[in-house]
Amino acid sequence: MKIVIADDDATSRALLRSTFRKLGYEVVITCGGEEAWSILQQPDAPELAILDWMMPGMNGPDICRKLRARSQGSYVYVILLTGLDRLNDLVEGMEAGADDYITKPFKAQELSARLRAGRRILDLQRELLAAQRALEIRATHDGLTGLWNHAAILERLEEELHRGSRQKSSVGAILLDMDFFKRVNDAHGHAAGDQVLQESTRRMVSVVRPYDWVGRYGGEEFLVVVSGCDLRGTAQVAERIRRAVSAVPVMISGRPLNVTVSCGVSASTAGKPIEARALVESADRALYRAKALGRNRVESFAVESDESSGGAHAARSSND
Repeated sequence: MKIVIADDDATSRALLRSTFRKLGYEVVITCGGEEAWSILQQPDAPELAILDWMMPGMNGPDICRKLRARSQGSYVYVILLTGLDRLNDLVEGMEAGADDYITKPFKAQELSARLRAGRRILDLQRELLAAQRALEIRATHDGLTGLWNHAAILERLEEELHRGSRQKSSVGAILLDMDFFKRVNDAHGHAAGDQVLQESTRRMVSVVRPYDWVGRYGGEEFLVVVSGCDLRGTAQVAERIRRAVSAVPVMISGRPLNVTVSCGVSASTAGKPIEARALVESADRALYRAKALGRNRVESFAVESDESSGGAHAARSSND
């Protein structure tokens, strides 16, 4: 593990370097607070720091305050090295954000033991953060496909619509459904159905842009949020998805199974606000039409204000 040492005394630096190298640490030596602070801001900064309390310019407590005030970066476990032993001084150091302190002249064994305690705390923190990330993923992602779940994909749509409203740009929505999926489950079993969903998901994700969003809307239905695209552009994305899913049969127990999807497309009008619910409902109408016209196709439906009639009209395109 990497450790940074900041001490303006050459003898103390040499002793600390020798001590920690023998203990297997990768040691980064600095002569003052400014240099140590610069190192601690780097992407691969050490997670352990031994800081002398009294240094010209930026001292140990100053660095602690800066570390605890920042909102980004990994946690740094800080031990203050000090010749001060008055209670008020020690309280000041801990309130500045130090995790521990040791007074000079220090004993190598004591300092090593305090560092081991720091490493245990850092390990526990990493485990807690990993568990937190896992819980966040479980709360926002579908367990089978790994896509955004129903609530999360709608949140992504809301976010894109807000961004589109600010930037005067369109946002597209594609609602797609696996054709005759019940037959797959009935004929081959639910495990085969899961395999079809997973492989279809992989194909969908492979043809959308990195900044588009794909979510499992429910069952065999999916919602794709297409950033910065009008109705025509969104329909083109939907057609890529349709072709990708149906291009090659999915192999189930060594047998090929043809899989197709029907896609309903809608899009907001640049500069005109629209609710996510309304956009999804328009895409759902288009999806219903795609199914009624034979499935394995893309249909579009756009609701736009029509000044001449005071109503709304639908724009439609289809691909066989």
